[in-house]
Amino acid sequence: MTLLYLVRHGRAAAGWDTSLDPELDDLGREQSAATASRLAALLQDTKWSVTDVDVVSSPLRRCRETADAYTKITGQVARIEPRIAEIPSPAGVALVDRTEWLREVMAGTWAQVFATHGEVYRNFHSQLVQWASAVRRNTIAFSHFIAINALIGAATGDDRVMFRSLDNASITTLHVNDEGKLTLVGGGAEADTLIL
Repeated sequence: MTLLYLVRHGRAAAGWDTSLDPELDDLGREQSAATASRLAALLQDTKWSVTDVDVVSSPLRRCRETADAYTKITGQVARIEPRIAEIPSPAGVALVDRTEWLREVMAGTWAQVFATHGEVYRNFHSQLVQWASAVRRNTIAFSHFIAINALIGAATGDDRVMFRSLDNASITTLHVNDEGKLTLVGGGAEADTLIL
């Protein structure tokens, strides 16, 4: 049985409409440290060593910094995985207008996103799901709100963009079978998001 632990990054120091790649704020660093301790305890509970688990991170700073908290405890450095990055920003939308665009996207389905915004978003979704379906070793992945929600949708067969209002540094667990079928094992903790 292969398990995929999807960790949303800790709270960022800036919003989606003010920075393309913000660092974590102080609370985000605390959240990341607490989640790193939970992940290390999970390894002990399952009797896995760090070598039994792959660790990957989105290339964006807030995910890398969240993964760094795990590295401090276990010594295991996350490999950068671009396919689990944030949903791309739409071409031609100003930074200050990104939040409104994202609210609209989150209220709909992926089919609507593909029809309205094109191949960039179809490719984002397809590559993300293909990556998760190909995981064959227990994996911890430090990723983003929309990406994790997209994988929940793939696991449940539901086309909605948003399922859960995932809290910062929450852990969502998926099972990946030998044929690449994703199954939701446990949803991450939820909290209000600034986007909604």
